[in-house]
Amino acid sequence: MHLKRWITGLVALPFLIYIIVRGGMVFTLFIGLVALIALWEFFRVTLNGADNLSLVPMKILAYLYAVLILWSAHRLSPAFILNSVVFCFWLTGFVSILLFKNDPLVFETAKKQILGILYIPLLLSYLILVRNGSAIPGAIWIFFILVVVFTGDIGALYVGTFLGKHKLYPALSPKKTIEGSMGGIIANIFFGAIFKMIFLPELPWGTSLLFFIALGAAGQIGDLFESGLKRVGHIKDSGGILPGHGGILDRIDAAMYAAPVAYMFKVYIF
Repeated sequence: MHLKRWITGLVALPFLIYIIVRGGMVFTLFIGLVALIALWEFFRVTLNGADNLSLVPMKILAYLYAVLILWSAHRLSPAFILNSVVFCFWLTGFVSILLFKNDPLVFETAKKQILGILYIPLLLSYLILVRNGSAIPGAIWIFFILVVVFTGDIGALYVGTFLGKHKLYPALSPKKTIEGSMGGIIANIFFGAIFKMIFLPELPWGTSLLFFIALGAAGQIGDLFESGLKRVGHIKDSGGILPGHGGILDRIDAAMYAAPVAYMFKVYIF
């Protein structure tokens, strides 16, 4: 499984680098595609076995909402993103009222649909805000996020595999350990510091260390949250599109939670 994980990552890496460096609409379209696949996987996890009449219209609305929210981010308008989310709430509420007579379970579906749009396209929109806020610096910041989060994920995996003895939160993820979690944070700090020294030497060290830890902690929370969704849905992986990694949602769960943290540090703290 580890070999498949590395092969998949190495094959995808050149395409990912190109998309991040290119930026603009290419990057937005890529994030949009990722969001739509992740939403499909999210519904597979949370609506597993459901068969009520409102499923199809609620899913279609969710995909349209994702496009609207990410387009708002592409226009670099956080206020419009907020207004788009409010519109999504309003329209879902209206449609739920209309469908309730023929489908008493519509509000259960609506709750999961709303969670899905807040969880996936809204969090992913922060990557677009970070990338498209400036030209080359925006690309560097996306690489910064990915390097810190993914090396932390790798550090947690291998430290947990070889040194892990104490369970972190077995109710959600039986394999995760405290040692693995700490190994991930150490990897966040170590590789984040190397990246900072090479590409962003002007950033202050004290704030940077706080940034690495905050990104790592957010990523681990995102990982555990998705683990909880899968546990409730009785599903091992969100999908099988990435050999060795599972689904798209399995791969981006940490980065999604880290993206708003990076945006807030970049805009308000650094």
